[in-house]
Amino acid sequence: MLFEESDRLKSIPPYLFAEIDTTIRKKKEEGFDIISLGIGDPDINTPDAIVKELCKEAWNKENHRYPSSYGHKVLKSAAAQFYKKRFGIDIDPENEVLPLWGSKEGIANIAYVYINPGDLVLVPDPSYPVYKIGTMFAGGSTYTMPLTEENNFLIDFSKIDGDAARKAKLMHVNYPGNPTSASCDIDFFDKLVDFASEYEILVCHDNAYGDIYAEEKYKPVSFLNAKNSKDIGIEFYSLSKSFNMTGWRISFAVGNSAVLNSLGKYKSNVDSGVFNAVQYAAAAALNDYEEFINSNNKIYNRRRQKVWELLDKLGLKYYKSFNTIYIWTKVPEGYNSASFAKLLLDKTNVVVTPGSAYGKYGEGYFRISLTIDDSRLEEALDRMKNVF
Repeated sequence: MLFEESDRLKSIPPYLFAEIDTTIRKKKEEGFDIISLGIGDPDINTPDAIVKELCKEAWNKENHRYPSSYGHKVLKSAAAQFYKKRFGIDIDPENEVLPLWGSKEGIANIAYVYINPGDLVLVPDPSYPVYKIGTMFAGGSTYTMPLTEENNFLIDFSKIDGDAARKAKLMHVNYPGNPTSASCDIDFFDKLVDFASEYEILVCHDNAYGDIYAEEKYKPVSFLNAKNSKDIGIEFYSLSKSFNMTGWRISFAVGNSAVLNSLGKYKSNVDSGVFNAVQYAAAAALNDYEEFINSNNKIYNRRRQKVWELLDKLGLKYYKSFNTIYIWTKVPEGYNSASFAKLLLDKTNVVVTPGSAYGKYGEGYFRISLTIDDSRLEEALDRMKNVF
């Protein structure tokens, strides 16, 4: 028997990375050696100390019971201490931290907390698809904020339509950004706070890549470093990329206590909280964050340089950023994003992500991910070189 999907599910396309996974699986079944530079899933192992903490706490019978939907105090305290040490920001661990099943869950669910059918959300383009999809599931609509290379892929607040700003209830922001890899400074966040305060818009900043950077001078700031930012927003901090914990599904939101309380209220009705042993492990990661992050960044910096060198030899232009695990590259003349990605897959069995998958303004680019072993990355680059 075939059951009909809901209208809300029919209204969205298949999830981008699920489609990529399907393509890779089919090609592998046909006997092809596929190298994927498409998905930002770290190949580096989760540090042993974090895994050991998980194992230890998994044997603690107290952790076998239902966890709190509002999070365990050990992670909330570690998150507050981390934000103080890393960003110089004072966080109340009890009221200004909310553990999540990964940032994706929190980003999607925040729409159900604040968006009614017909409400408007400001979304950057190109950007992580969940900002838009979460809004659509909640019955809201989105207003596009174009990100262009001419403006270093920063939101231009002066170009946001006044009527849209007055109607908007929520805005998604992401720096350092996926897929562009663009970063911002505190001046930008100050302007963001001024804009959101003027129009009474809730800011949701996605800080998934805030600890992936080449050198100290490229170290990103937090949205919460901006003056009065807690009055109008929250920040999602993910452990997935910086600590190689994508499969662990652990992150947390910090900032406005009332917003976090409302998100917690929603979550308490739809999930039962994160396994406490995982929260203990996440706390261990945050407590020794410098060691783990420095190790990761050495690897990503080496890989980033290798890709840059090849792209320079091939004459392909790219946005030179020292942040994130991505390289945002322009497609060669005569191709669009999808046709060039298909060319690479057909001719080299290398997967890259077409920029158009991230929105209208992603057209003309493709994204290379650095989350692959060095030897396989070099092989992928050699295959790409032979095509040209």
